[in-house]
Amino acid sequence: MLTTEAKTYNKRHGGPYDRGGADSYYGRPAIPHYFEGATYQSNEITDLTDDEVAAYMAGYEDNELNGEKKEW
Repeated sequence: MLTTEAKTYNKRHGGPYDRGGADSYYGRPAIPHYFEGATYQSNEITDLTDDEVAAYMAGYEDNELNGEKKEW
């Protein structure tokens, strides 16, 4: 039997989960990053912890599963 633990991620604007979802939405590749504060108005962090990478990838994968994509 396989059991998985559901995780709850902080979905603040500019955070790892948010950036993963945004990259998926805009059709960008998954390159884990986030912003310390407001998106594009604060320092971009690219040296992530394992937990931050997991949050980014969860946001990316959640959006991929939802199929929400920007229509150009």
